[in-house]
Amino acid sequence: MAVVRIRGIVNVRKEVEDTLRMLNLQRNCHATLIDDRPSFLGMLRKAQNIVTWGEVSKETISLLLKKRGRTIGDTPLTDEYAKKIGYKSLDDLADAIYNLKVMLKDLPGVKPVFRLHPPRKGFKGSIKKSYRAGGEAGYRGEAINDLIRRMV
Repeated sequence: MAVVRIRGIVNVRKEVEDTLRMLNLQRNCHATLIDDRPSFLGMLRKAQNIVTWGEVSKETISLLLKKRGRTIGDTPLTDEYAKKIGYKSLDDLADAIYNLKVMLKDLPGVKPVFRLHPPRKGFKGSIKKSYRAGGEAGYRGEAINDLIRRMV
């Protein structure tokens, strides 16, 4: 699953701030990849007015790693890095992340967050409403892939 922070934290409860910190979403337009454990789903429900999330495709994970993946020291992820940790290329690493063989936060020297741009042509709805009510926040399923492609 991919989680993208779409709102700021002014006038937000402390426990929601702590939840965002635990998800490594320190700033607006940051994204991260998580699995669907019940503990993560509880965190998402707690911060559902500030983030949007959904099931991400393997192609989108590969695009995020190639365009926005960074190592400590802010150097881009390359195929050489993937070979150094035991994968043939970034596509193979994306496949391993998609199949939950490895977690993004467990990769040595990789930042667990992707810094994205605001979406091209803006958000389609209000960031204050849920996705089901015509807004942007909350669970959106497969539509997260379109949002991430517009933000890369």
